[in-house]
Amino acid sequence: MDGLNTEHYLRSIKLLRDEIDSFDQYPFFLPIFRELDELEFHPQVTFIVGENGTGKSTLLEAIAIAWGFNPEGGTRNFNFSTRTSHSQLHECIRLIRGIRKPKNEFFLRAETFYNLSTQIDELQVSHYYGGKSLHEQSHGEAFFATFMNKFKGKGLYLLDEPEAALSPMRQMAMILRMHDLADQQSQFIIATHSPILMGYPGATILQIANNRIEAIAYEETEHYIIMKEFINNREKMLDVLIE
Repeated sequence: MDGLNTEHYLRSIKLLRDEIDSFDQYPFFLPIFRELDELEFHPQVTFIVGENGTGKSTLLEAIAIAWGFNPEGGTRNFNFSTRTSHSQLHECIRLIRGIRKPKNEFFLRAETFYNLSTQIDELQVSHYYGGKSLHEQSHGEAFFATFMNKFKGKGLYLLDEPEAALSPMRQMAMILRMHDLADQQSQFIIATHSPILMGYPGATILQIANNRIEAIAYEETEHYIIMKEFINNREKMLDVLIE
């Protein structure tokens, strides 16, 4: 193990294939899990990208639950449940941890953020999130307030599609905040569709495509290629799409 690996909070995950009863059941029938053995993470920022339905959010959710997070998000102290919908994948993975433990932890997911905001109000802990009820802010403002106020240095942060509520300008502000926190020994693992976020310099990008997941350069991601082609040839592409 090189010196860089010792700086991880979460070095990798291993799929325990012998624990899986059938690869014909969800989520194991997804192509990504048929070939997956071990997946390594960057000590600072890792992005998991791919088309809808490829399993990136399912994978991130399983990592979060295996780490001890509530499936609906928050810190590890949250234990509420609005609706049980997570898969059993977390029972079939092993987390390979680094030698250090994070001092701060948070699982932020777009899908259940409303439920988390409700729980924060009920517990009367909004002072940790900027001092204002997240329900009294727009979706994007609440997301950003959580990110700016609750995330600290020396943290492990799992984010599922954080761009869902953020404008392009706020996504760029998020990159700056991520950079500050990474300099303070924080680690991020993020499932995203955002070409802006995944442009973070030096990050590992794991793309799910062609029935496998593999590290890929930013300029080779489908998201970057499609967005660049659309912006540079908008009229031509629209003519093809809606002719």
